[in-house]
Amino acid sequence: MNEQTPNQLPERPEPYWRITSQLASFPPLKEDIKTDVCIVGGGISGITTAYLLAKEGLDVTLIEADVLVNGTTGHTTAKITAQHDLIYDELIHNLGIEKAKLYYEANDAALQFIRKLVKEEKMACDFTDEDAYLYTTNNRGVSKLEHEFKAYQEIGIDSEWITSMPLDIPIKAGIKMRNQAQFHPVKYLAHLIKGFTEMGGKIYEHTVADDVKEGEAPIVVTRDGKRISAQYVVAASHFPFYDGAGFYFSRLHADRSYVVAVECDEEFPGGMYLSCDEPKRSLRYTDMDGKRLVIVGGEQHKTGQGMDTMYHYAALEEYSQKMFTNSKVRFRWSAQDLVTLDKVPYIGKLSRMHPNIFVATGFRKWGMTNGTVAAHVICDLITHRPSPYEELFKPSRFVADPSIRHFMSENLDVAKHLIKGKFDDADKSIDEISVDEGAVVKVDGKRAGAYKDKEGCLHVVDTTCTHMGCELNWNNGDRTWDCPCHGSRFSYKGEVIEGPATKPLKSLKDK
Repeated sequence: MNEQTPNQLPERPEPYWRITSQLASFPPLKEDIKTDVCIVGGGISGITTAYLLAKEGLDVTLIEADVLVNGTTGHTTAKITAQHDLIYDELIHNLGIEKAKLYYEANDAALQFIRKLVKEEKMACDFTDEDAYLYTTNNRGVSKLEHEFKAYQEIGIDSEWITSMPLDIPIKAGIKMRNQAQFHPVKYLAHLIKGFTEMGGKIYEHTVADDVKEGEAPIVVTRDGKRISAQYVVAASHFPFYDGAGFYFSRLHADRSYVVAVECDEEFPGGMYLSCDEPKRSLRYTDMDGKRLVIVGGEQHKTGQGMDTMYHYAALEEYSQKMFTNSKVRFRWSAQDLVTLDKVPYIGKLSRMHPNIFVATGFRKWGMTNGTVAAHVICDLITHRPSPYEELFKPSRFVADPSIRHFMSENLDVAKHLIKGKFDDADKSIDEISVDEGAVVKVDGKRAGAYKDKEGCLHVVDTTCTHMGCELNWNNGDRTWDCPCHGSRFSYKGEVIEGPATKPLKSLKDK
């Protein structure tokens, strides 16, 4: 178990899901291979797509840059719900009632698929049926919820307007979406992985996809130069590892959010809760050793642009102490989510010029359902079945409002951070770096990043992001170097943790 720091926060970020469930391990790819479908990315969208396509009788290969379920899927709050914050009123206004209905129906169908599969396969994955609550504690939020509830009624969502909840929070108003669910995502996906490999599916971990050679049969080229020839390629790698002139780096932004899992004296009443106020707070429970562990989330900000990230964990700890008696943080972790211009995921053909390359990205914190939606849409497209959701999620779409406004805003923000980072001063000199501390320093007059580990060993890297040249910022809470432009993240040693970057940072230790 994690050691506790004096303020009771665990020393290292470790998600509860990964600590409490073991997954099978797989070797890296060592040779050139051929396959019907190559899937890049070992999260819920990639694994579910692989599982569905294998059931269709296709020869499927899945590769993962790190280990399976260690990205956003392994760091989720694992709510399986179509209640995606305040979204349906916005979708009706921007896309129209029919597409708003399709968005709900797609995510509800994903919930029903998971529920049915868990029941049929008798999965031990801590699946429970729960109502989902969206609420406000101030008068300003009531109007927003009224508009959202009206949208629920227009779409036909099974819901109820409420003024109190099972959880003891004094609210002004709320919306209950009935019959949603939660589970243990690693246990669930372990079952799909087992089923996939038993059907002949192949998995390779520690295999980084670096490029695609286009053609009638595209070829995925790994960082080690191995080639995977396939009829179809699926980029389920969170941020698309291959852009294909789709300009995804300009149409997505990365948000980080934080989670603490706490023990407390109270008996959690069940249900899943999300405030529509700022700062947002998310609550659900999971059972651990016969007790209920409360999972508390919130503290959203753009990747690489937040304050000292330990403050976000501390804010959640403080909230937990106010909410629950004798609360103690047992686990802490953070997650990275991608947001599209119109808040609807990009799922489908990478672009009009790439009929055999597919993408699934931009799930906006709701990857358990949206990732499952992506698997079904892509499976339908590869097997040449009509999908009712193809047009809604088509990656090449461009909605005039709000896409133009958000496109300009996001790219002005990128330009600002690209320029600003080049002129930042050093935080400290290398000699001033303490044990377990990271900071921007100067090496030969140029910006660099230094971290001193617990053994006193100094790790110095070039802080220029290998994606598009933005300057990275130190993430104290997770001990990573994060890009404020497009969300790439690197370990203190310079290894890639999150894309779009695929190449590690240059080590400057010798200098």
